Amino acid sequence: MPRPDSAGPDTKKRGGLQHAGRPGLIWSVPALLFFALFAIAPLGVALYLSFTDYQGIPVVPPEWVGLENWARLFDDAALHRAIGVTVILIVLAVVTQVPISLLIGVWAAGPQRGRAIVVTLYFIPLLMSSAAITVLFASLVDPNFGIPATMREVFNLPADNIFSNLLGNPTTAIGVIAFIYLWGSSPLHTLIYQGGARQIPEILYQAAALDGAGRVRTFFSITIPQLKNTIVTSTIIMVVGTFTSFDIILLLTRGGPSGATSNLPYFMYDKGIASLDFGYGSVVAVVLIVLAMLVSILMVKATGYDKLEGSQEGIG
Repeated sequence: MPRPDSAGPDTKKRGGLQHAGRPGLIWSVPALLFFALFAIAPLGVALYLSFTDYQGIPVVPPEWVGLENWARLFDDAALHRAIGVTVILIVLAVVTQVPISLLIGVWAAGPQRGRAIVVTLYFIPLLMSSAAITVLFASLVDPNFGIPATMREVFNLPADNIFSNLLGNPTTAIGVIAFIYLWGSSPLHTLIYQGGARQIPEILYQAAALDGAGRVRTFFSITIPQLKNTIVTSTIIMVVGTFTSFDIILLLTRGGPSGATSNLPYFMYDKGIASLDFGYGSVVAVVLIVLAMLVSILMVKATGYDKLEGSQEGIG
């Protein structure tokens, strides 16, 4: 018979788990310190500066002005326009990148001949920085030496046609920025969809083929449902990335023409750094962070991202 003071297997197991959890907390301390130093602390500084008048001069301390900077939010038409531009760019990114990345990613997961060569060429933008991509496209759309000048010569177009200055027209400038987002970011999401498509059990397609389902029916009835979690993940990354994008607009249009392409990150830079109004720029920074968090939370709740379950056969 076991001794009265001996612990059973369940007790040992629970005790082992309890002791095993303590080192995990210790290992998380560096990550928590890193997050506090580079996320929480800058946010606290920005929140403090939002209540001050500060020009960024070290010898001149910030002057407390209370809610004066925050009151400017409601009457600033340029800020409202920047929010609208941000929303437009997010919508254009989702409606263009999701279907294109999904289709190419599923195709790239197949056994087609020459697939490796095509995929390698398509993934070239992943090797380039967004700054390099922006400089490349700035040269392509240059009205004097780029594609617009070539089109005028080849098709004998008038000098003031809609394509003569793509960055000088608000509508076409937004279109160029959205296209750069598409060209530079879609390979990453294509790679995500390619990996997801390769995890779909082949037996599902074999069963669909026995039932006489064609490619279109198989795509909508098997591929898309199996990639539901992947689509949600990719879309959240896409929205957050577009929401905080800054360098493309800085290098390509600087918010022009007349602020028509100024999104929230660039508006924050223009007010806080370029105009040396760090107080109001900090207000915009806090608003940007809050909006990004709200959008992320709403997407997580609306898509059920916080309760994702496996979609493969036999999992869920």
